[in-house]
Amino acid sequence: MVLLESQVKLKTGSIAPDFELLGIDDKKHSLNDYSNYKGILVIFMCNHCPYVKAKVDALNELYEKFGNEIAIIGINSNDSTDYPEDSFEAMKETAKEKGFKFDYLVDETQEVAKKYGAMCTPDPFLFNSQKQLVFHGRIDNAMKPDDSPTEKTMINNMQKLLSGEKIENDFDPSIGCSIKWKEN
Repeated sequence: MVLLESQVKLKTGSIAPDFELLGIDDKKHSLNDYSNYKGILVIFMCNHCPYVKAKVDALNELYEKFGNEIAIIGINSNDSTDYPEDSFEAMKETAKEKGFKFDYLVDETQEVAKKYGAMCTPDPFLFNSQKQLVFHGRIDNAMKPDDSPTEKTMINNMQKLLSGEKIENDFDPSIGCSIKWKEN
């Protein structure tokens, strides 16, 4: 298992790359579907990564706190041929099992992950209502699956976004398993 830190491809102020992806609700979702929100949180994630599994409660807490005001979108870009536990069917099972209420989409071609510069799972990107990047980075400061967070980084930044405050530290690398890229 390769551990990666997220890297910067999109800079603060960059516009969120558009996408049209199939969700576990069997509907296509595009970025424009989320235009009525005060912000958009895109999280590159998957089913099998221990780093994502450790954040299940934190992901659900983000949705409970902010889901009405900030759209939360999980995107799985892993190669499900080599990692069948990240297949579309497994995504549906995982979401049901873990109680995910946010949209969970599959990036079959991996093009969306490449456009965003996503490297690891989880790799979160927070955008304002104009779809400009305001924060790229960790959900909290628990960097290993067994750690307990002492700082809820994403909650703090989502609150700042909603109250119109500037997010000073706009890049705070997330750590996780590498996205499982397809062999070319």
